[in-house]
Amino acid sequence: MQSELRLRIVSGIVLAVVTLGATWVGGIVFELLSVAIAMLVYYEWSTITRLAERDFQGNAFGWLAQAVIAALILFGGADVTLVVLAAFVVAAALWVFFQGGSWWLPGGIIYAGLTGISLSAIRGDSDIGLIAMVFIFAVVWATDILAYFTGRTIGGPKLAPRISPGKTWSGAIGGTVSGVIAGVAVFMTHFSLDDARIPLLALALSVSSQVGDLFESYIKRRFGVKDSSKLIPGHGGVMDRVDGLVFACFAALLIALVQVMSAGGQSAPMGAILLAP
Repeated sequence: MQSELRLRIVSGIVLAVVTLGATWVGGIVFELLSVAIAMLVYYEWSTITRLAERDFQGNAFGWLAQAVIAALILFGGADVTLVVLAAFVVAAALWVFFQGGSWWLPGGIIYAGLTGISLSAIRGDSDIGLIAMVFIFAVVWATDILAYFTGRTIGGPKLAPRISPGKTWSGAIGGTVSGVIAGVAVFMTHFSLDDARIPLLALALSVSSQVGDLFESYIKRRFGVKDSSKLIPGHGGVMDRVDGLVFACFAALLIALVQVMSAGGQSAPMGAILLAP
């Protein structure tokens, strides 16, 4: 047990150093990290849902979609990449509808594709993109860690017993409060807190991260697997580690896009749009 815990700690430290280092450097380094995460997420998604066994051609199309999205993340813009992702999802849905494949195919394309797009778009190349990404990390990690310890300490009614029996309402509430505090703390190291928008943003991202955690738990329970893979020693798979982060980034990207549309489509880095007053 001690050796397993030691392995888990070492792996966690390595992951944190790589992630934070790439976030700090930004640019092509973080884009490559985003692409790598997206590709591994699709690999685990297709493995869990047995897409290759159910629909080999459909799964090959899914990999093609991820390759094109990865290239656009590295060499294109977020707007174009989102449009291309939508086209691939529609094409996959039509394929399933007419060929009788698995609906997990378009689900995997949009889940993995949005993972890479949202991560790279929020970080971008600007300094405020770095702050926005650290803001999201703080919210998600504080939510995850404190939800675990609060739930273990207080216990009480289960949050979603059929999906994840270990999660409690006390843990969810404790994690949310901690996530909001952590997000506000990161924001206040760079800006003044003039209104309730940032706490509300942190609240939305904290809740989204917990929904993402439950979503991945549902998929694993649906297909009877414990971990999404064994790629990360002591931790399971990539999806096991980024499930909450992925949904928080989805929510952050959606919020930023809504703000862009409400402002008449004015162009600006996603991180700036997300955190700007």
